[in-house]
Amino acid sequence: MPDISGNWDIAVQTPMGEQRARLTVAAEGEKFTGRMFGALGDIAIPDGRIDGDTLRCTLDITAPLPMRVDVTATVSGDALRGTVDAGLFGSMPLTGARA
Repeated sequence: MPDISGNWDIAVQTPMGEQRARLTVAAEGEKFTGRMFGALGDIAIPDGRIDGDTLRCTLDITAPLPMRVDVTATVSGDALRGTVDAGLFGSMPLTGARA
């Protein structure tokens, strides 16, 4: 299981253009918590899950409109790659690097 604790700079390719954020993660066993800070605000991650090198969490965002999104990302060293599933808005690619 990779060490995911720490800060990550991430980017999501959305219909509104690229959205960048800082992701702060604290891992404990097969779970993690954290926060995402960016143009969309300060978003809590209360119940992240780790399965091998794959991270999964659900985020409740409020901007540009309230919605729940599901995030899945694979960690490889100091990089991560995955998707953000925004329901009716589709799936958007996510990339990141350890800060």
